[in-house]
Amino acid sequence: MTEEKRDAKTRFEEFRVTGGEILDKIKEILHEGNVRRIILKDDKGKTFMEIPLTVGVVGALVAPVLAAVGAVAALASNLTIVVERTAD
Repeated sequence: MTEEKRDAKTRFEEFRVTGGEILDKIKEILHEGNVRRIILKDDKGKTFMEIPLTVGVVGALVAPVLAAVGAVAALASNLTIVVERTAD
C-alpha cells in the first residue's frame, strides 16, 4: 500500500511492510534512486529508525544500512517505511 504526499521540492511515499519484507523493500527503494531519507515507524507511528542518505554516499553505505535494517526487522513485526525523495 502506498500513500504519496507531494511538496514543491520533495516527495514522500509510505509503505506498510512486515518484518520479513522490510529488507527486500529497502533494497528496492535504494535501487530506484533519488532517496534523501528513509524513516521506519512502528504500528503507533513512532519513529523507530531514521536513515539519512545522500546521492554520493548511497553506494558506500548500502551494506551497513541493510545490516541495521535487518536488526530492526528482527525486532518489529509491522513497520511503515517513509521514503523522502528529491523531486524529479
